[in-house]
Amino acid sequence: MHRIRKRNRLENYDYSQNGYYFVTICTKDKKYFFGEIKDGEMVLNDYGKIAKKCWLDLPNHYVNCQLDEFIFMPNHMHGIVIIDNDIVESDNFVVGNGLKPFPTKGKKLHGLSEIMRGFKTFSSRRINETNPVNKFQWQKSFYDHVVRNDESLCKIREYIMINPEKWEFDKENLDNL
Repeated sequence: MHRIRKRNRLENYDYSQNGYYFVTICTKDKKYFFGEIKDGEMVLNDYGKIAKKCWLDLPNHYVNCQLDEFIFMPNHMHGIVIIDNDIVESDNFVVGNGLKPFPTKGKKLHGLSEIMRGFKTFSSRRINETNPVNKFQWQKSFYDHVVRNDESLCKIREYIMINPEKWEFDKENLDNL
């Protein structure tokens, strides 16, 4: 019997259009890579700091990407990505060869999947440069939710902010399996 894979994205939805997108990305096999929860606070280790730096650098690679609330947990991260195609600047940058952005004429606007692909690639490469033995990988794909109104946005922001406090009950916490 063939296992049918669940669709990750909304059918016929344009993920490159303006909007707020809540994303969750887990490490492969949910291995703890980014640090630990101490007294209800996330304490990032060196890998967590690298991943955070790559996350914060996304707007420098994708001109239509802005970031909102986010949190790195021991084996996953939650964040809100804002796609704003109305940004107009003269010195735009998009992803270039390797990890370095290069200037372009005009602007190339990217969708959520490309932005997440870039983040996963940048962060994996940087982490693995510091740790060639224990290869870091993200799980395939990512979870997303299109934020449709201010009430939902507020609830998601709160969820992200209190996530470390709820770690002992989190489904991504391997101690809960």
